[in-house]
Amino acid sequence: MASKTTKSRHLSSLVNSDVIFVKLHAPWEVLGRYAEQMNVRMPFRRKIYYLPRRYKFMSRIDKQISRFRRWLPKKPMRLDKETLPDLEENDCYTAPFSQQRIHHFIIHNKDTFFNNATRSRIVHHILQRIKYEEGKNKIGLNRLLTNGSYEAAFPLHEGSYRSKNSIKTHGAVNHRHLLYECWASWGVWYKYQPLDLVRRYFGEKIGLYFAWLGWYTGMLFPAAFIGLFVFLYGVTTLDHCQVSKEVCQATDIIMCPVCDKYCPFMRLSDSCVYAKVTHLFDNGATVFFAVFMAVWATVFLEFWKRRRAVIAYDWDLIDWEEEEEEIRPQFEAKYSKKERMNPISGKPEPYQAFTDKCSRLIVSASGIFFMICVVIAAVFGIVIYRVVTVSTFAAFKWALIRNNSQVATTGTAVCINFCIIMLLNVLYEKVALLLTNLEQPRTESEWENSFTLKMFLFQFVNLNSSTFYIAFFLGRFTGHPGAYLRLINRWRLEECHPSGCLIDLCMQMGIIMVLKQTWNNFMELGYPLIQNWWTRRKVRQEHGTERKINFPQWEKDYNLQPMNAYGLFDEYLEMILQFGFTTIFVAAFPLAPLLALLNNIIEIRLDAYKFVTQWRRPLASRAKDIGIWYGILEGIGILSVITNAFVIAITSDFIPRLVYAYKYGPCAGQGEAGQKCMVGYVNASLSVFRISDFENRSEPESDGSEFSGTPLKYCRYRDYRDPPHSLAPYGYTLQFWHVLAARLAFIIVFEHLVFCIKHLISYLIPDLPKDLRDRMRREKYLIQEMMYEAELERLQKERKERKKNGKAHHNEWP
Repeated sequence: MASKTTKSRHLSSLVNSDVIFVKLHAPWEVLGRYAEQMNVRMPFRRKIYYLPRRYKFMSRIDKQISRFRRWLPKKPMRLDKETLPDLEENDCYTAPFSQQRIHHFIIHNKDTFFNNATRSRIVHHILQRIKYEEGKNKIGLNRLLTNGSYEAAFPLHEGSYRSKNSIKTHGAVNHRHLLYECWASWGVWYKYQPLDLVRRYFGEKIGLYFAWLGWYTGMLFPAAFIGLFVFLYGVTTLDHCQVSKEVCQATDIIMCPVCDKYCPFMRLSDSCVYAKVTHLFDNGATVFFAVFMAVWATVFLEFWKRRRAVIAYDWDLIDWEEEEEEIRPQFEAKYSKKERMNPISGKPEPYQAFTDKCSRLIVSASGIFFMICVVIAAVFGIVIYRVVTVSTFAAFKWALIRNNSQVATTGTAVCINFCIIMLLNVLYEKVALLLTNLEQPRTESEWENSFTLKMFLFQFVNLNSSTFYIAFFLGRFTGHPGAYLRLINRWRLEECHPSGCLIDLCMQMGIIMVLKQTWNNFMELGYPLIQNWWTRRKVRQEHGTERKINFPQWEKDYNLQPMNAYGLFDEYLEMILQFGFTTIFVAAFPLAPLLALLNNIIEIRLDAYKFVTQWRRPLASRAKDIGIWYGILEGIGILSVITNAFVIAITSDFIPRLVYAYKYGPCAGQGEAGQKCMVGYVNASLSVFRISDFENRSEPESDGSEFSGTPLKYCRYRDYRDPPHSLAPYGYTLQFWHVLAARLAFIIVFEHLVFCIKHLISYLIPDLPKDLRDRMRREKYLIQEMMYEAELERLQKERKERKKNGKAHHNEWP
């Protein structure tokens, strides 16, 4: 602990004379006493493994695989077990530590019987409950940190993470060095994580995060492969796509301007490139991929529950229950005058009235609603920017920008939107902190859950609101030429590109995903590196030397960056938001899982490097699962089914093409839907407008004479409306209503089908693997037998000793 007090036995700092370090150590007697109170499970007998018959079959497969291993990289995806320590905890049965039955436990050395993480947890348990002054509330280390008596409290790293000698020849210097070499080093990016070692060094809570991150990354491999296959399918079928062919050959089709006055008429063939790019993401395999990703999300969550159960069994978390948490000091100070009896402990404790709690929740909910309105206002500002600048870019001097005004508008809008997202994230964190403290949660876990929900809601809405606008609102409510809908009766709403709105959605997702992941990786590693470098520079300047100074371990750790005040919140939030991007709009951007996979491969090593080298060692804490994040993942999985159904039905042209092929194309009534059935689709999907019907403020400056030498009389636009010379000019055609009905039917069928598959998968996949259930039952039986045999053996020894002592006393009788 770092303190500015001088009233304790201390170790002085070599750099800052006003900083005092108090180094705490717990002897064996204290560790044993509190380990018994905390029900710390320790090894007491080697496990006897029972392998079912199917494991023998798997061993045969391993033998076959080993024949081909000479063509693979050395030890691919495997751990170098010869460099790892003997993690005998996983090879032993464990039981709650008891000093009365200490002879049952495997104790080779009392100094190493409790590992460092367990020792730190015991010491922290003591410090959280010890009274430092006379008084009701003068208890616990957290209060000393809150009132500024201590600057920091942290367990020490085991030593340096580097060594002059090779780990393969001289072994690891300590566990930190071992973690750096076999986990945090970039050279082992393709290997599995040593989760048992991570758990022993950092605790179960951090170990579970990396286990979940590794599982998520591993599950991204099939999703990324299928997404890449969908993209490559679009590439290979591009030359055979009838729609893109017709767009590229439509030199005689003149499209109406996409903005007022400055936007010129354009040939449909000018959007040939965008039509081809759209086909890469919007092709026949898109629907299959959307269904696959919805099922994938369910399989990922269901199999994670099974994986978590295995980890909980290996780490002795099955029967572990969290201790009753202490009341937060802020809650205790606020409601110290109102008390009631705790039903568990039987002691009086502060109490928050129901009316006070409801009023605070209402105020907090109002704050959340206000911040969501701020997000909507920001999106509205982006919409205004888009409708204003499209005309500006259309009148630009550079021909490259002038001819691609819509793409330039979308690209710049996405970049500005990203900057707004990052700025609002800073504001949201402060608002979420204020609202959570206003609610006055009773315990730290309640505070953490409340803060997590607010931050996730804020950041999710902030990150995805503009994407939802592009996917479901852009170009949907613009009206038609001659009767455009306008914003504030002034600005004409933005239209989709002649090749469709999907290209805008792809650009939005691709740019936001790449920029956000790049920024997050820089902030996660770059910021601590810069901070630690600056600290070392200041130390060298204070000592007037450029040479490295050999500091004691406690001062080295003090100069590192503390772990985030919210624990693993930022790490989880980043991955959960990425999971949302990977699943919610994946029908519009099949490469999202591939980008997520590449990012996560880097993310695992970045986080490992940060924990091992750049951060102080966090307190080892226990946890059975990932907490509230699992429920959020389930909610995202449900939302992804709905959004992908709407993206396919509304944003993409899949349904209009299907209706044309079966109802209006050359194969109508024949039950076919090949490329030959799409002949004439582009012409059928465009309506005719008479240029003389333009409003004065919408009439373009050009008369279109540059195309045919004479002023144009008609232009085309994307919609299903009657021509101007019909009985009902510009009214909806029958094809429009057929397409609308097909879209609604597709949404209903798609959602019900996918939800049925998801529920069926959830039902068929048990949360606990059968072999694990059998192992748990067998272990429980063997433990009872061993405990009985050990107790019987102890009683027999005592009886023999009593008999021996009795004979000795009998022989000594005069």
